[in-house]
Amino acid sequence: MPASRLDLVFLWHMHQPDYRDRETGLFVMPWTLLHALKDYTDMAGHFERHPSIHGVVNFVPVLLDQIEDYVDQCATQQFRDPWLRWLAAPELDGLPSSERRLLLDGGFRSNPTTMLAAFPHYQRLQVLHENLAHEGETALGYLSGAYLADLLVWYLLAWTGETARRQEPLLAELMAKGEGFDHADRLRLLDYIGRTLAGLLPRYQALLARGQIELSTTPATHPLSPLLLDFRVARESLPYAPLPQAEAYPGGRERVRKQLEQARESHTRRFAKAPIGLWPAEGALSSAFVGAAAQAGCRWLATGENVLKHSLGKTVPGSAYHPWRHGDVSSPLIFFRDDRLSDMIGFEYAKWHGRDAAADFVRQLEAIAAAAPAGETPVVSVILDGENAWEYYPYNGYYFFDDLYGLLEKHPVIRTRTFANIVDDMDKGAVPPAPTLSKLVAGSWVHGTLSTWIGDPAKNRAWDLLCAAKQSYDQVMASGRLSPTEQTAAEAQLAVCESSDWFWWFGDYNPGPAVASFDRLFRSNLARLYRCLNLAPPVQLDQAIAAGRVDGITVATGGTMRRGSD
Repeated sequence: MPASRLDLVFLWHMHQPDYRDRETGLFVMPWTLLHALKDYTDMAGHFERHPSIHGVVNFVPVLLDQIEDYVDQCATQQFRDPWLRWLAAPELDGLPSSERRLLLDGGFRSNPTTMLAAFPHYQRLQVLHENLAHEGETALGYLSGAYLADLLVWYLLAWTGETARRQEPLLAELMAKGEGFDHADRLRLLDYIGRTLAGLLPRYQALLARGQIELSTTPATHPLSPLLLDFRVARESLPYAPLPQAEAYPGGRERVRKQLEQARESHTRRFAKAPIGLWPAEGALSSAFVGAAAQAGCRWLATGENVLKHSLGKTVPGSAYHPWRHGDVSSPLIFFRDDRLSDMIGFEYAKWHGRDAAADFVRQLEAIAAAAPAGETPVVSVILDGENAWEYYPYNGYYFFDDLYGLLEKHPVIRTRTFANIVDDMDKGAVPPAPTLSKLVAGSWVHGTLSTWIGDPAKNRAWDLLCAAKQSYDQVMASGRLSPTEQTAAEAQLAVCESSDWFWWFGDYNPGPAVASFDRLFRSNLARLYRCLNLAPPVQLDQAIAAGRVDGITVATGGTMRRGSD
């Protein structure tokens, strides 16, 4: 007998690392701006068009900090991102050579099929660039300020959301014009960007207020918390994984506690209520981190399906379709991602017709419901980035979401819910108590291991540099030599250095220019931490961490990389 219903929980994870040079306040990469214009805007729009669809949206505090920074830039006209400053500039003929190169190199970092070829005027600019690029810098010098203006406008237009294009007449007008964008056009586009960014978080606040979505959080700057607590947990899933020379991250328990505290404060301040749930950075869990999250008041956590498999010691059919606990009844519920369904959305359905993809997804859910024991309601957790997959879809996934959400809205068995709903059901005794995991093997949503962030020589070297900086931090903070203002600045800088993203990018599976950019930015952040402590940065920070990588590249392809259990 099939289940009477199936509970489907979407969790859309929104995150970008801090792309600001913390010394100057300038943005060195534009990915937060671009994803805010395109993906965070569209994801809100899909919910707004389908008001009976529920889900969880996870915002990392360091992302929200940057969005608010952009709102401030547009309000004050004090631009710290060059892409906005160029929009405001009366003309672009006089750009310094370094900025010309940045615009020319960065202006085509869009998906070639769905974002370049889709717009003939934009693609024509690329053809002109390619025809000159093989002749060298002198030939590129023939590209005028008018060319740069058209490239600037088209790059930003390509990174607007499909829902916005259907609602904002200006975007349609500029796309129809196609070329010859003057200063007035650029100022109107700049005004649109300011309005869009300023209205972004209020849209999610409105979705929260009417109960359509739950908002969850992540430790403030997206640290790989299990490793901050204990490097050795990497060996729970990979017993022979090489570890850094440092025995442990100094003061890791206090740093995790602080990261959790800051996330809770950030979320409460912005959304007028504390979060009850947590998507750990990269879905990375360990026994110690579950305990830390419980102490911070967390009611639910989520991670990858392979973490459950490793913890159980085998694959148990259906085991991921209900929450678990690791600890007593006061410990958080732990939900496990359906890796296949999540990855179908993240990596496969972009190649399908939207209606076929949506129908296939629903058929797989129906099969899960039919296989469930009588009287049980499976809880299927579909968790992935809410930003990186959609540029691979035609129209940024607009039709896929319309078809998928449309089918789910009228489905007689499947209902979309939030993790908070499930927690509430369990509190009321409306569902059976969660079973207990006697052992939790530390891991993440990537293969159920921590190997994406530790074990590689470059990753381990990065950890050793961070550990050395943390030791200096501890010594100086204990000495009392810093003023309260200096202490606050140093702690904020340390938090940026603890982000998991720096370690993710090291590895030969990532493009060389992207690795070089993140390598350089990580070392720059560490050097600034030393300067915040009134110490001279060690000379090791002048040397690239990733062996064989070319340093000094300032623009990465990071905004188009796809994250998940790939």
